[in-house]
Amino acid sequence: MSNTAMARAWVELDLDALRANYLALRRRVGTAVAVIPMVKADAYGVGAARVVRILEPLDPWGYGVATVEEGVLLRGLGVRRRIVVFTPLPPGSVAMAAAGRLTASLSDLAGLERWARAAAAHGPLDFHVEIDTGMGRAGFDWRQTGEWAPAVRDGMGAQLRWRGAFTHFQGADAADPSPTATQWQRFEDAVAQLPVSREDLLLHAANSAAALRWPEYAADAVRPGIFLYGGRAGDAAAGVPAPEPVVRVRSRLVLVRAVSPGSTVGYGATHQSRGWERWGTVAIGYGDGLPRALSNRGEALVRGHRVPLVGRISMDMTVVDITAVPDAEVGDVVTLIGAEGEEEITVDEVAGQAGTIAYEVLTGLTGRLPRVEPG
Repeated sequence: MSNTAMARAWVELDLDALRANYLALRRRVGTAVAVIPMVKADAYGVGAARVVRILEPLDPWGYGVATVEEGVLLRGLGVRRRIVVFTPLPPGSVAMAAAGRLTASLSDLAGLERWARAAAAHGPLDFHVEIDTGMGRAGFDWRQTGEWAPAVRDGMGAQLRWRGAFTHFQGADAADPSPTATQWQRFEDAVAQLPVSREDLLLHAANSAAALRWPEYAADAVRPGIFLYGGRAGDAAAGVPAPEPVVRVRSRLVLVRAVSPGSTVGYGATHQSRGWERWGTVAIGYGDGLPRALSNRGEALVRGHRVPLVGRISMDMTVVDITAVPDAEVGDVVTLIGAEGEEEITVDEVAGQAGTIAYEVLTGLTGRLPRVEPG
């Protein structure tokens, strides 16, 4: 959908901004470092198909996904580059991953054995080894590299190709740099013990925050995610640049009315008018991905003015207090994320008000909101 004239609510996408964010990160890490854009969760809610369309001409090394289905979808879009699945493969998805010529991330010897059997049936397959240096979700333990690394080599068989090794920083966006430095040292210690030539492996560790704060940890490749999609990857005080905003969330006023003192609004009547007020009903709710946690604390933009969200957010509707915007009327555009006039509500501001992170806000925007590319 390209025309929002009939839409109750929608997401506007600035894909030129996404391209600019990619290029800004590329400049930060240098041309010798490969870039593996993370396009999991439908490219953070932006849409994998349109993101790949923008990034393909920029020559990324490949793409990162979280599920086999996401990788197969990219193949269906015509992507021929390497696609790495950055979670352990469920046993039932191994054959699908092999048929899609995806690159597996291996975290244990049982996973290696399954991948080797798939290679025997489907032909040569690639894998990267994840090394757990403190994240704890997946990966071989860095302290036991001397035990598992030879076992990986011996269990590969003739059809598997060990192409990379990686780790994941647990706090690259935190103020204290020491945990990241510790993880990097652990990773280097583990890599030094691997029974394969360093020249044959692609080493990578840095997400958006690490790539922007510590290019010295870029290794051979970086794996940007949130920064590409317009979310901050760290504090400006730490030298992390702000991305260009990619996502804007808009809706409309569908009802405007004057309410008398003492009027209540929303489930639980959590807001009561203090005097005569004008309330506007906005056609968006948590069924569209607007966090319910913004109830009575979030804001929106109406005619360039900030207005408070009042009462609890419902599945399909939200109410704003537009007393300070006397010319507001039914049909006006309401901005929940994005700029209007001289005011702007960023995705990170929304995340902070909702007590969450920008990743969750972006990936939570549901398919009920059409994605449009204005212009």
